[in-house]
Amino acid sequence: MLKRFFRTRYGYSRWDGTQEIEGLDADDIMRALADDYLEQGDLQQALRRLMQDGMQLPDGRRNLGLRELLERLRAQRSQLLNRYNMASGVMDDLRQKLEEIKQLEREGIERRLKEAQELAEAEQTRQPEAGTPSQPGEDSAGSDALTPEQKRRMLETIAQRKRQYLENLPHDLPGQIKALSEYDFMEEAAREKFNELLESLRQQMMQQFFEGMQQSLQSMTPEDIARLREMIRELNRMLRERQQGLNPDFDSFMEKYGEYFPGVNTLDDLIEQMQQRMAAMQALMENLSPEQRQELANLMEQLISDDRIRVDLMELAQNLQALAPLDDYRMRFPFRGSEPLPFNEALRMMGRLQQMEGLEEQLQQARRLDDLEAIDSQKVRELLGSEEYRSLEELKELMRVLEEAGYIQKKGNRWELTARAIRKIGQKALQDIFDKLKRDGFGRHVSPFRGPGGERTDESKRYEFGDPFLLDLQKTVMNAVYRNGTGTPIRLSREDFEVYRTEFTTQSSTVLMLDMSMSMIYNGCQQAAKKVAVALESLIRSQFPRDNLYIVGFAFVAREYKPEELIEIGRYDHSQGTNLAHGLMLARQLLSRHHGVNKQIILVTDGGPTVWYEEELGGWQFAYPPNPWAEQQALLEVQRCTREGITINTFMLEDDRWMVSFVNQMAEINHGRTFYADKNNLGEYLLVDYLNSKRKRIS
Repeated sequence: MLKRFFRTRYGYSRWDGTQEIEGLDADDIMRALADDYLEQGDLQQALRRLMQDGMQLPDGRRNLGLRELLERLRAQRSQLLNRYNMASGVMDDLRQKLEEIKQLEREGIERRLKEAQELAEAEQTRQPEAGTPSQPGEDSAGSDALTPEQKRRMLETIAQRKRQYLENLPHDLPGQIKALSEYDFMEEAAREKFNELLESLRQQMMQQFFEGMQQSLQSMTPEDIARLREMIRELNRMLRERQQGLNPDFDSFMEKYGEYFPGVNTLDDLIEQMQQRMAAMQALMENLSPEQRQELANLMEQLISDDRIRVDLMELAQNLQALAPLDDYRMRFPFRGSEPLPFNEALRMMGRLQQMEGLEEQLQQARRLDDLEAIDSQKVRELLGSEEYRSLEELKELMRVLEEAGYIQKKGNRWELTARAIRKIGQKALQDIFDKLKRDGFGRHVSPFRGPGGERTDESKRYEFGDPFLLDLQKTVMNAVYRNGTGTPIRLSREDFEVYRTEFTTQSSTVLMLDMSMSMIYNGCQQAAKKVAVALESLIRSQFPRDNLYIVGFAFVAREYKPEELIEIGRYDHSQGTNLAHGLMLARQLLSRHHGVNKQIILVTDGGPTVWYEEELGGWQFAYPPNPWAEQQALLEVQRCTREGITINTFMLEDDRWMVSFVNQMAEINHGRTFYADKNNLGEYLLVDYLNSKRKRIS
């Protein structure tokens, strides 16, 4: 009872990219597949092209294909390479930071000297004037203390030694850091900044092995250092056992040391994580000059001051190399930019670029092998973004969506379209053609014929004897009201009744003859012809189920195609020659099965006959330029069709003079119509003409 008070509320907001969009719809996928499938007749190839190129969805959103994902990945990598300078940026950044520390120390020294000078000058102004007797005990009190002037001179001496020390620092970074570590800073701010730099570098050195390392060795307590040593030894033991084919106790290890390895669930995950971090350092080294590489290696060795941990880490690197060689990560990237990167950012950058290389390989492999599962979706999200991730996930779900919708089924190792999918493609072909037409583009021929049955229209008329009693109740009642006025009861008379008009629908038998010569492919007409055939078959099956439709394809010879075969026709079914005589002969034989008066052949071709039958030469013969016998035999079949009451309507896709002359001869014999169409409007011409021949208005 209270449900009507609890109504669903909807909120609307501007699109900001965070809203979730529903996945692909099976009908959208079929619409995207239809044209490729009609052209090739190969589901696997149509699916492959869809995965390569993506699709444009009805709501305006675009689903990205593998090709565009690959292009975006390469563009992003190129943007990074054009922005940064890795060769000198890392070492220059460290040198710049050291220069800032040294400059801060020099400024502190000068400030201290200036303060001492001001203090000495102030003391001199306070000295007693000459001849003034000193107070008792004054000499003895000052004899043991330094005067401000003496302090200034002493500070000047110390400052001079420190300036000299700073000027004579080694040129290489490890030497400078070692010397500054032994230096007693006068400026407290410089001391703090140098210690922060050392702390950061030491932490980064350790993080190349252990992602969860949050502090450097120098900031650890003795207990922490002992625990770290124990962890590295146990990790080395596990890796050795893995090399020997044993099964290490990984769970116990993670219970004790899991904080060093966040996000790790298996030993393989741990090895992969450490490999990626070491690979980033290796790639960074490879992108430095030999001198810079040696300089950074010396710095790393100096920063890891604990000898036992340094030895254990060297063993760890060797064990990882044995389990997962880093040779594939020895790569140089062509950095072309000028912006430098600090050491920690450089490591992250190298790791990102290596992940891009790996993702590019996955995308290329997926394109070659049609294996989307080989692509790491999370890497796509991390490296490219949410839009690309969503597109990839939709592509991965594509086959499942189609199968659940009943559009495809698996037979053996191949996917095949179901009957429902074939009908969907036919409807799409039909819709494409009618979408091009104006709303009132279908003409109707007024006819004096009357008859029972037919399809109801929206127009009504006064009822006459013999009309179908399709009562228009509203107008019937209103006629009685107009005649008798308002009031009840409403009394109806015979002249008040109005019924809906109907259209007389003819029943016909049609053969659609499709030219399947190679010229249809060369002229780009094959897909348009096949599409209109599929659309016509869909139209007749859905709107005129009592009609009879046959499909005849003709090239060197002619053959009938069943409706279920029509969708599979591809360019490889085309062959040399235009055997119009055989096609007309087969069409006439098919129409002879029906005794109705409405029989027609719809001929779609781009050229005249080039094949004729000659028994002495063993059967059908091909020649180009055409042999006169080919034209004569085709016209003979036109005469036979005419005698049997079959109308031939021709749709010409080329208008060369020889073809026009031949078609005119056909029209003189058969009195059928000729349409000069091109591949872009063939469907409109053919389907509109078919519908116009179907419906007549009953007066």
